[in-house]
Amino acid sequence: MSLLLNILWFVLGGFVSGAAWALAGVILAITVVGLPWTPAAFRIAGFTCWPFGRVVVDRDPGAGSLVLNILWFVLAGWWLALQHIVLAAALAVTIIGIPFAWQHVKLAVLSLSPVGKAVVPA
Repeated sequence: MSLLLNILWFVLGGFVSGAAWALAGVILAITVVGLPWTPAAFRIAGFTCWPFGRVVVDRDPGAGSLVLNILWFVLAGWWLALQHIVLAAALAVTIIGIPFAWQHVKLAVLSLSPVGKAVVPA
């Protein structure tokens, strides 16, 4: 069932969201200052493309993660969260899109603080 949901997800917005996260990761990797956020951006990009059957858990709740998440929010997090909210609103219009809209809302929350998170199988 998760394979079917992941295929539908990828077609109905997962590709766009994953591409946005990958673009953020590439832009961060180009700059030396953005290197601390690059692994988190690519980790969440993979999760954004195929989210069903996996969950995000806290990995490192240290002070370093807090500082990086605050800077992430200011630099890129709110843009990605806004993109997820717009896609969620578009998908929530249809009944079949409601589960996908809910996943976009969860990804919008994750977009605000991705550092210190790990993606694990459900």
